[in-house]
Amino acid sequence: MDKHEGRDAGTIRLDDPWYDALAVGWGEGEGQGEAAAPPHPAPGGRRAPGASDIYLEVQRSAAFQEVRSRYRRFVVPATAGFFLWYVAYVIAATAAPGVMARPVVGAVNVALLAGLGQFLSTFLLTWAYARHARLRRDRAALDLRWTVFEQERGQERSRSREAGR
Repeated sequence: MDKHEGRDAGTIRLDDPWYDALAVGWGEGEGQGEAAAPPHPAPGGRRAPGASDIYLEVQRSAAFQEVRSRYRRFVVPATAGFFLWYVAYVIAATAAPGVMARPVVGAVNVALLAGLGQFLSTFLLTWAYARHARLRRDRAALDLRWTVFEQERGQERSRSREAGR
């Protein structure tokens, strides 16, 4: 991490190559007094592959599809289960107030325990999601990220070589 001096003093910037990366097409050609140049034609008359082509290629890759599949296999059932648990709590609170008011221990009743259970299940679901992401998706997603980064760097190098000719 680097500390900045001057106007941005006190801010910390991570040494992450993606930190300053612009989205595709954002900021390109700004402040240069000219419009962004269209992609250079590749040999044979076709346009050279751009950053969007890299992202489309990665999106179609088996590795990306596996990461998305792992994400969906966790998120869809977890969301459905939590939503059903929440709706059951609301329905029970409105349709069966006598059951919800039944005391369990002292002033603690079924409704209070179910409400605390909502908080507990939220924290458990958050923990389970973070654990699942760390163990099942983060490494593969990081590999995809670096693949894209390296392909973009390769394109920039080839463009700079072509421009130097």
